[in-house]
Amino acid sequence: MRENLTQTIEDYLKTIYTLTTRAGRVTTNQIAARLGVTPASVTGMLKRLASSDPPLVEYRKHRGVLLTPTGRQVALEIIRHHRLLELFLHETLGYSWDEVHAEADRLEHVISEDMEERIALALGNPLLDPHGEPIPSRELRLPVDSATRLNELRTGQQAVVQRVEDDNPAFLRYLHEIGITPQARLTVLDYSSFDENLQIRVDDQVVVLGPGVTQQIYVEVE
Repeated sequence: MRENLTQTIEDYLKTIYTLTTRAGRVTTNQIAARLGVTPASVTGMLKRLASSDPPLVEYRKHRGVLLTPTGRQVALEIIRHHRLLELFLHETLGYSWDEVHAEADRLEHVISEDMEERIALALGNPLLDPHGEPIPSRELRLPVDSATRLNELRTGQQAVVQRVEDDNPAFLRYLHEIGITPQARLTVLDYSSFDENLQIRVDDQVVVLGPGVTQQIYVEVE
């Protein structure tokens, strides 16, 4: 199926998958903001994807968009490439965790299935990428997500960081500086209902994080 798709189409499918896992049906404006294109361009592409054979999305004007089973499989294949590449770049080539996303974006469309398999084998068939995101299996399956957004925690709760959103290098560098990386343990010391800030202890460091940060961090509550 993928051999008939352009890089642009693959980017759309991956973006729709990512957004729908967070918010269900997504709008043309959300897709446009994520891809840096106009809503009109998104609408045109969605109509094209919905009328392809087989259809890759379910789209109705003003009712948002969802991937079809075929579209979801293509998206998961690209995501598998992306996350394996991120881990390969990080563990084998020494890229930092804030550098790998952009590099993997460029490479995910061009590697063959044989190279994907060789990378997976060389890394020991890993389950997670450097940011804690699960890597789809060879069968393009993902485990059930049981993580909670950090912004949902309140005073006294303890948690282990599972994963963080990875598309902003400056954000990742900041998290690394304050010690919030996958498997880090943290405790919520205080919650402000006024501004939704959380005061958090990570190791021996105490930081105050706003909702713009905490909603991009996923944890397992202990």
